[in-house]
Amino acid sequence: MTELADPDRPGTAWPPPAPGAAPPAKVVAAQAGLELRTLVRNGEQLLLTLIIPVLLLVVFSAGALVSVGHGRRIDFIAPGILALAIISTSFTSLAIGTAFERRYGVLKRLGATPLGRSGLIAAKAATVLAVEAAQGVLIVAVSLLLGWQPVVSAASVISSLVLLIVGSISFSGLAMVMAGTLRAEATLAAANLVYLVLLGIGGIVVPLAKFPPAIRPVLRLLPSGALSDGLRSVLKFGAGLPARDVLVLAAWAAAGIAASARWFRWE
Repeated sequence: MTELADPDRPGTAWPPPAPGAAPPAKVVAAQAGLELRTLVRNGEQLLLTLIIPVLLLVVFSAGALVSVGHGRRIDFIAPGILALAIISTSFTSLAIGTAFERRYGVLKRLGATPLGRSGLIAAKAATVLAVEAAQGVLIVAVSLLLGWQPVVSAASVISSLVLLIVGSISFSGLAMVMAGTLRAEATLAAANLVYLVLLGIGGIVVPLAKFPPAIRPVLRLLPSGALSDGLRSVLKFGAGLPARDVLVLAAWAAAGIAASARWFRWE
C-alpha cells in the first residue's frame, strides 16, 4: 500500500483512506440516529408519542369517564394505553412523517444513496422500535405509580413482547400503505382520524363488551382490538399467548406489507 507523507509531521506517513461505502449496518444506524434526533426536536411528534398516551393513562385511570366493568380501572386502562402507544408511533407518526418525506423528495434522494431503500426501511423500523421501547418504559412506570399490578412472569413478558412486536409490524405496514399512496395532507388528516376512531372503538379505553353484540366480532378483528385484548388477557388475567389475537395481528401485518410493497410510490 502506498503511504502518503504527513505535511505537519515530516518523516511520517499514513495509509490513504480506503475507498468504498461504509458497512450497511453503520449506514442504517446513522440514519436511525438522525431520525431519532429529528423526532426529539419535533414537539408535535413528542406530543403524539409520549404526552398524549401518558395524559390519557392518568385521566382514564383516575376518573370514572368510562365504565370498565369488574376489576380495578388501572388494570384495564394500562394495557390499552400500551396498545395506543404502538398505534401512535407505528401508525400515526410513521405515516405522517413518511408522507411528508415523500412529498419533499427526501425518500427519492435517500433511496439513491448507499443507504438504499431497504436500508431506509430498516432505519425507520429501528427508530420505531426505539421510540416504542421508551414509550413502554414510561407508560409502565407511570402505571405502576398509579397502582397497576400486572401479572409478571417469564411467560407474560414474552407473550407481551410478541404481541407488541407483531402489532407494531401490522400498524407500520398500514402506515406505509397510507403514506405511499395518499398525498401528504390527506395522510395527515386520515392518520389522525384513524387514531381517534381506534381510540374510541378499538378497545383502548372502552371495553368491547360495551358495544352492541352484533359488531363486537368485527371490532375484535381490528388490529387495535386484537392488540389491546391480547395484552389484557396476558397482563391482567395471566393467560398464555393469545393465539387468536396474534393471528389477527399477523394477518394485518402480512396484508400491510404486501400492499405497501405493491403500491408504495417513492416519488
